[in-house]
Amino acid sequence: MRILSHEIPSAVGQSVTVAGWVHRRRRLAAVSFLILRDRSGLAQIVVKAPDVQAQLDELGEETVVQVTGTVAANPQAPGGAEIVDPVIEPLTEPAATPPIELWRPTVGAGLPVVLDNAPVALRHPVVRAGWEIAAAAMHGFREALSGQDFTEIQTPKIVGTATESGANVFALDYFGGPAYLAQSPQFYKQQMVGVFERVFEVGPVFRAEPHDTVRHLAEYVSLDAEFGFISDHRDVLVMLRSAVAGMLEAVGERAAGALERLGVALPEIPVDVPVVHFSEALKIAGADPDEPDLAPADERAIGEWARREHGSEFVAVEGYPMVKRPFYTHPQPSDPRWSNSFDLLFRGVELVTGGQRLHRYSAYVAALEARGESADAPAYSSYLQAFKHGMPPHGGFAIGLERFVARLTGAENVREVTLFPRDLHRLTP
Repeated sequence: MRILSHEIPSAVGQSVTVAGWVHRRRRLAAVSFLILRDRSGLAQIVVKAPDVQAQLDELGEETVVQVTGTVAANPQAPGGAEIVDPVIEPLTEPAATPPIELWRPTVGAGLPVVLDNAPVALRHPVVRAGWEIAAAAMHGFREALSGQDFTEIQTPKIVGTATESGANVFALDYFGGPAYLAQSPQFYKQQMVGVFERVFEVGPVFRAEPHDTVRHLAEYVSLDAEFGFISDHRDVLVMLRSAVAGMLEAVGERAAGALERLGVALPEIPVDVPVVHFSEALKIAGADPDEPDLAPADERAIGEWARREHGSEFVAVEGYPMVKRPFYTHPQPSDPRWSNSFDLLFRGVELVTGGQRLHRYSAYVAALEARGESADAPAYSSYLQAFKHGMPPHGGFAIGLERFVARLTGAENVREVTLFPRDLHRLTP
């Protein structure tokens, strides 16, 4: 029965079988070492028999093998134990030389080479660490919201209209008619508040934005949540804080090895996230008071202010101008120029957009008329059906998974922590 490499230290004196990839071979005068890699880590196998040494010489790195031998204690080996007197059984033909040296502790190749060869490059323990963290973060997101009685949903990714403001869409042929890849699950998750009250979704979204930057992708994983019976956007921020705390906790528990490989220390999100109004944020950043949005440099300045004044890696900017928010955003009751919405900045970069939504049908009619559109238009009629039949005050948020992991790990480019990134120039592998 196969065991994993991290189980070897608990089996000293026993005969065991391990299986994985030939990570590294080292030939000394009288002994050879096989470093085997499986999903849990590395195992050291000592080869002394001449015939087995000769066999090992014929097996290239990344050949898949099964090894049976006896576990012996050795403080110098990974985990303090190694396998001796092995019998090696190749499970594939000898592997071709990998495009990058996977056995080295650091990645010597540049990002384009890594991305071009992702099916193999992702085997490197450092390269794969980003997605180990992402997987743990998704688990934490699900656990945090499920623990607060949210229902997980899955909404269509092929839609008939393009209505989400602020992003372009990918058009496609749908049995001879027009359709689009969904820019977000926004409309659907709002409708589901009328069914389940509290919902979340983990899924891909598509943005045909012509951005060629280190923080934008054409397809990314969005962690969405929407829930009803709120007072205002501050209730949404409290729920968001709970979700992010759950994500960080899960990363610490489930991806500790990945964090260690990358040299990453987890931040803490304060119980009370610092909040600053948009108008004040412009002052902090030294920006023009008439600016309708925050530039990347403004976000960095506000992030530095939060660390300096509050000791926090997180800060929420609330009250963005209504002119820069989607039509379904609830205005600030005391001054409708501003919105009951926010962005959560993490280490000086926007990570989350959230807020309170309109919930009265008449408010939607007025908001669309102000834009020169009609609530009866095909783009909105099915969406607004829910509001005709009673919807509670509600709100929600969306977290970009890859951007979260990039900020957490200090990656300079979001593509470093994306399995198979899609952008202006990349559609393969």
